[in-house]
Amino acid sequence: MCTYEQLQALARVILPEEIIENFDIVDIEEKAGVVHILLDEQAIPPEGYSMERLSSNGFFPSSRVYDFPIRDRKVVLHLRRRRWVEKATGKSYSRSWKLTAEGTRYTVGFAAFLKEEFGYDPNTDKQS
Repeated sequence: MCTYEQLQALARVILPEEIIENFDIVDIEEKAGVVHILLDEQAIPPEGYSMERLSSNGFFPSSRVYDFPIRDRKVVLHLRRRRWVEKATGKSYSRSWKLTAEGTRYTVGFAAFLKEEFGYDPNTDKQS
């Protein structure tokens, strides 16, 4: 049986660094040759705020982000960002992430790879 530390070490090799540092793996499923990795944002308040001022208020609906294939299987990351509410005012907050290439649902690294290796520009869905 794998330990938590071993699974984390494997995740660090497979997932983008920004995701592994800020999201927790909730589940991993394989369906029809596609690996679905479900991730929840860690309970770290937005920058400039503390747990004394904000409280976690659930999650936004998950967003799908496509990453590098693993062993000939497509990989879909299902990211749930955390909602925060300011205790004194009830105002809502969330953290902002730059996890996808502009105009795409691909991770930044995967989009750069596609463009460099195949001349595929994910912003236009065309080869250059």
